[in-house]
Amino acid sequence: MQKQKRKQYTAAFKAKIVKEILREEKTVSQLSAEYEIHSSQLYKWRDQALAGLPGLFDEQSEKALAEKEIAWEREREALYAEIGRLTTEKLWLEKKSRAVFKER
Repeated sequence: MQKQKRKQYTAAFKAKIVKEILREEKTVSQLSAEYEIHSSQLYKWRDQALAGLPGLFDEQSEKALAEKEIAWEREREALYAEIGRLTTEKLWLEKKSRAVFKER
C-alpha cells in the first residue's frame, strides 16, 4: 500500500481562501467542499492570518525587516567577494600545478 503524498498549498492560494472566508459570501463548509480541503485546515489558515494582522501595521516589524534586508545584502556581497577570491585562487593553483607537471 502506497502512502499518499501530502498536498502543499502556496501562500497565495491560502490567502485567496482566507479572503473568501472573511468575505462570508460562502460558509467554510461550502469552501471546504469546493476546494476539497478539510474545514479544520481552513479555520487554521484563517486564524493564522488574523493572528498576523497586527504585525502588518507595526513600525518595529518594518524596521526589523529593513534591517534584515540590509544584513542579507551585506552577506550576499561578502559571499560574492568570497566566490571571486576562491575562483582566483583556484585558477592560480591550476596554473601553478600545470607548470609543475610540465617540469617533470
